[in-house]
Amino acid sequence: MNLKACKIFAVLLIVIGSSFGQKQSKSTTWTIDNLEKIAGQQVTVSGHPQIIDAPGGKAIAFDGVGDSLLLNENPLAGAEAFTLEAVFRPGAGGAKEQRWFHVQEDNSENRVLLETRLVDNEWFLDTYIKSGENNRALFAENFKHPVGAWYHVAIVFDGKEMRHYVDGVLEMSGPLIIKPFAAGKTSIGVRMNRVYWFKGAVQKARFTSHALLPTEFMKKN
Repeated sequence: MNLKACKIFAVLLIVIGSSFGQKQSKSTTWTIDNLEKIAGQQVTVSGHPQIIDAPGGKAIAFDGVGDSLLLNENPLAGAEAFTLEAVFRPGAGGAKEQRWFHVQEDNSENRVLLETRLVDNEWFLDTYIKSGENNRALFAENFKHPVGAWYHVAIVFDGKEMRHYVDGVLEMSGPLIIKPFAAGKTSIGVRMNRVYWFKGAVQKARFTSHALLPTEFMKKN
C-alpha cells in the first residue's frame, strides 16, 4: 500500500470510529388527530375532546374544563439533549393559567411542561423543565400573542441551556443541567394531576433527541 492510500485509509478509520462513537439522533412525530391511537400508542381520553378541521388536516379541541388525552409514553426518555415542538391554537375564554402539554417521568417529579398564560385576548408561553434539584422556568410575559391563531412552539435543550421559541423566534433562554429522563407518560390538555385545564386545540408534536436550530423546526401547516 503506497503512502497516499495509507493516508486515505487512516482518514476513513477516523471517520468510521467517530460515527460509531456518536449516539444516533431520533425524531418522532405525533399527529394528534384522533382519540384512539397516537404514534401507535393507545390514548386514554377524559371528557369529550373533539376532532376538528385544522390547516393541513385534523386536530383535537379541548374545552378547558375536563378534556384531556393521556399516553403511556415519554418520548424524551434517554435523551441527553432534545427538542420538543408542538403546533397548537390557544382559545379565548380559558383559564388564566393552563398546562397543555406535560411529559413526566414515572414515580418522579422530573418533567417538561408547555404552558400558556392568558391576558385578556392574548397569551404568552411559559415553559418548564425539572430534573432532580435542577429546574428552570421561562416565563415570557413580554412576548404576548393573539389567541385564536395557530402557532408553532418549541423547547430546545442542548445539554447546557434551555431555550424556547414561538413561530421560530427565540423568546427566552437560561442555563440548565439535567440528567436524561426515564420512562414516563404524556398528558395533553391538562397537567398530569388534572389541574390547569387547556382551552384550545393541538394538532401535532415532534420530539427530537438533539437540539434543533429554528431552521430545522417542523412546518406549522
